[in-house]
Amino acid sequence: MDVVTTTVWVPRDSSARAVGADEVASALAAVEGVTVRRNGTRGMLWREPLVEVETDRGRVGYAGVEAPAVPELVAQGLLEGADLACGIGVVDDDPWLTGQERVTCSRLGLAEPTDIEAYAARGGWEGLRRAAVLEPAQVVEEVITSGLRGRGGAGFPTGIKWRTVLEARQGGAPQAFVACNLDEGDSGTFADRILAEGDPFTLLEGMTVAALAVGATEGYIYCRSEYPDAIATLREAIAVAQEFGYLGDVLGTGRHFDVVVREGAGAYICGEETSMLESLEGRRGEVRAKPPIPALSGLWGAPTVVNNVLTFAAVPMILAGGGQAYANLGTGRSRGTQLFQLAGNVARGGLVELPFGVTLRELVEDWGGGTLSGRPVRAVQCGGPLGAYLPADRLDVPMDYETLAEAGGMLGHGGIVVFDDAFDAARMARFAMEFCAAESCGKCTPCRVGSTRGVETIDRLCGAPPEGPDGADGTGRTQLLVLLEDLCETMTKGSLCALGGLTPLPVRSALEHFPEDFERSRS
Repeated sequence: MDVVTTTVWVPRDSSARAVGADEVASALAAVEGVTVRRNGTRGMLWREPLVEVETDRGRVGYAGVEAPAVPELVAQGLLEGADLACGIGVVDDDPWLTGQERVTCSRLGLAEPTDIEAYAARGGWEGLRRAAVLEPAQVVEEVITSGLRGRGGAGFPTGIKWRTVLEARQGGAPQAFVACNLDEGDSGTFADRILAEGDPFTLLEGMTVAALAVGATEGYIYCRSEYPDAIATLREAIAVAQEFGYLGDVLGTGRHFDVVVREGAGAYICGEETSMLESLEGRRGEVRAKPPIPALSGLWGAPTVVNNVLTFAAVPMILAGGGQAYANLGTGRSRGTQLFQLAGNVARGGLVELPFGVTLRELVEDWGGGTLSGRPVRAVQCGGPLGAYLPADRLDVPMDYETLAEAGGMLGHGGIVVFDDAFDAARMARFAMEFCAAESCGKCTPCRVGSTRGVETIDRLCGAPPEGPDGADGTGRTQLLVLLEDLCETMTKGSLCALGGLTPLPVRSALEHFPEDFERSRS
């Protein structure tokens, strides 16, 4: 007689494992008649570990499951999809998911990350198959038509970059490379990691499409060493893709492409593309002066496509559905969708994929549920540790590259960090300068020295008493503000890369929107 088993899904990505997913999986595996499978997170990080039970209605979810509670939950009917206190119903019907526009994340959390057959069954490799029968220039034109821009923060048109590499290759360059930057070091960002751990084939497919488009035969994924789960999953996925013919001799076309994962060593500066290239070549991560740009002289002097995970991961859907379909999403010059990452003091932290144009307030209040503390939002930082701090009355700004920049902000990698009314702008401005001083590669003086002097100046500024009623300032407070602005201007205009160039953004925004925080004396 066949034994009836119940399939239960427990995420295996590091965000779920950090709150006990492995222990939950072990506890469920010990229950008779249960088959445990490990998927990637759905992106609802505040609900992890999220256990999903396969039923006739679909996969029913249970949030925040703890290993010691498993026997009692099973006794209460968890394996039958019972309506329990921690239940959220059929996961695919959850409003937090159905309200999104999941394009890049359409397969996230639905299967085991390296199950290549499940990936293909849900439309995987369709973009690559189409790219394989198109001319390289046609592939590039599809990406140009889509309006896809670099999701790493710079927002440069991806198709234009690819076309530059293709033209260099056609112009006689003997080799070209594809490099993926997975050195995700910005605070409040985790989309690259979630995709690498939960849906690695989407990244590999996007990189392979890029290789066919520019004539590259070698690709590199530069992953920060702090992501051991992502590294292990990617290497497993690469081996499986090679076995099934999607890497190596791509689809039997005679066009070869191989991918290697390289570990970084914890340098934030290697999130900058030329520092990453230096590290890949075996040297210290240090910014290169430009020109030449990497598209003309990148890895070992060869034309190189450099994009981050989110950029490559958008490519399969663009090729499968056509560039125009992707371009129909979004607003203005910001086409398609963005993976917004909600972090900090937020009630519902996680990954939200929506078309560009959604407002920051909608993300923070509707998707994020406001602050976890229940206190009022005072500030929100977009774009990582080098992004501006926007006050609560500026949250109605649409999230797209140009509009956010006009409001004094920066989209960056899509990270959103929320602060309640305990936020101290002066401390965070100091942290920006301190962070830059610690992470600077040291190659240029404005970044290396300017950030150190910035920390000292903010310390002096916060220790100075406010001006008197007649405007007299015997303590030099006014001069300190002028000096800090001069430092910011020098760093912005004189730094070789965005680390020094953008560090003044959070400092200036803190001074503009929260000047009172700099007027309290500090011990």
